[in-house]
This record gives sequence, C-alpha cells and structure tokens, in this order.
Amino acid sequence: MSFTGKYELESQEKYEQFLEIIGLLDAKTDLKVQTEVCQEGNDFTWTQSLPGWTWSNKFSIGQDCELVTMTGSKFKAPVIMEDGKISVQFPQYHFTAEMVNDKLVMTCITPGEKGVTFTRVSKRI
Repeated sequence: MSFTGKYELESQEKYEQFLEIIGLLDAKTDLKVQTEVCQEGNDFTWTQSLPGWTWSNKFSIGQDCELVTMTGSKFKAPVIMEDGKISVQFPQYHFTAEMVNDKLVMTCITPGEKGVTFTRVSKRI
C-alpha cells in the first residue's frame, strides 16, 4: 500500500514522555500534527507540520540517507522497508511507520530501562 497522502493526528500515546527523553521539553503536545507523505517508488518526502514548525526528510528505501532529527541534528542511516513497514534508526530512537486500515501508524522506541514506546495514529484527510 502506498504511503502517499495527507494525514492528521487521530491519537497518540506516550508523546510527552518521548519528548522528554529526546530533550524537547518545551514542545507543544496539544496541537494537531499534520503529516504529508509523497512516495514515488522507493523515494519518499516525509513532512510533519505544526503551527510554526515543519520537519521534513527525503529518503530512498534501501539506501543510506542524510536525515534530520526533530531537534534539527543531521545524521546518516539506512532506511529499510520490511513487510510494508518503513524502519529507520535515529540517534535517540528507532522509528517505524506502516499503513494499517488506511491510517498512518508511526512508532518511536527509545532504548534503555527508562525507554518509552511512543505511538501516533493519523487519519487520511
């Protein structure tokens, strides 16, 4: 299933705890996040927007890509797709995204004993 589309936050779990672990203590948590995904074959442009803030990455499945974290740091990592699920190891967390019943489900897992699993479900708009 193609990821292409515009999505709006429907629900999320453990977002505040996730932001605390990655050092974004001042981030707004009550805003409707919008995600826009453009997929052309294995090439993606992935953009998340809040009022006053936009974060975007371009990547290709199966390649090492230069990506940007939510805090603005650049890093290189391979982007993998297995069983329809995109997977990227960010410096502070492991990110996955998949389509489930026409909804975009993103999961970020931070490592360690105090690690947290943040899940965001977005509906197509």
